[in-house]
Amino acid sequence: MELEVKTLDGAAAGSITVSDEIFGLDPRTDLIHRVVRWQLAKRQAGTHKAQQRSEVSGSTKKFVRQKGSGGARHGNKKAPQFRGGGKAHGPVVRSHAHDLPKKVRALGLRHALSAKFKADGLIIVDVASAEEAKTKALAARLANLGLSNALVVDGSEIDANFRLASRNIPAIDLLPVEGLNVYDILRREKLVLTKSAVTALEERFK
Repeated sequence: MELEVKTLDGAAAGSITVSDEIFGLDPRTDLIHRVVRWQLAKRQAGTHKAQQRSEVSGSTKKFVRQKGSGGARHGNKKAPQFRGGGKAHGPVVRSHAHDLPKKVRALGLRHALSAKFKADGLIIVDVASAEEAKTKALAARLANLGLSNALVVDGSEIDANFRLASRNIPAIDLLPVEGLNVYDILRREKLVLTKSAVTALEERFK
């Protein structure tokens, strides 16, 4: 399919042919959901921890006699039902990551790109560069494209001035094409791809 290419100033810059296998799929929300869950689970620190009964500091002495008290037959006060005791079945340090086949991850990315195109949230620009690292100047150029909440994806090499100018603009993210992922695509309203990023994606999914 043919997609229009623009400059960062909003002017026309020709067109580019893209693959229907990447941008023309009928989006499957179940695949996209699986990939997002995999991403979010994998990035969880998993450092939550509560002290178990064996880890609480305190005496193990039996504090009440076995019979005759009229109460329960307790052992020591490190049991979970007592104040200061250990946590019953509390969280432990662990990994939340789960496996997801590589083919499913790749397919999920293609469906996310197609979903963005279908929702009219995809913009192709010729280059993502700036003459100087000025945030105000870049914000004005992005406003010409109507971008206030967007993910900008460039090729392997990101322009240094563009990176410095964009990092102080709220809700504007910048990634190299190798870092493109489903979650970051979905969390922004618009997806901006440079021509070099589109070429790299075509090669990646060939």
